[in-house]
Amino acid sequence: MKEGIEIKVFGKVQGVWFRGSTQERAQAFQLTGWVHNEPDGYVLIRAFGKKTDLEKFQEWCATGPLHARVDRIEVQPIDTEDYPTFEIRRK
Repeated sequence: MKEGIEIKVFGKVQGVWFRGSTQERAQAFQLTGWVHNEPDGYVLIRAFGKKTDLEKFQEWCATGPLHARVDRIEVQPIDTEDYPTFEIRRK
């Protein structure tokens, strides 16, 4: 069954290829949804897929890519939305 989570990632997470790495990791876990930078300096992610894959993805988000420094993440369940892929959104 498909589930959804929203993740806010805080720390040094902009300008370190966090969104691109997030997209690659989400695709590896066969998740759909999106990621984008927020003006306040954090990264916002909405991901949808199987519970076990979302849990693994959430674990990865707590560390992030090599040059990121994740101070904390906030995770909450959200209603499922339909997306064909996992995309990077730019505002």
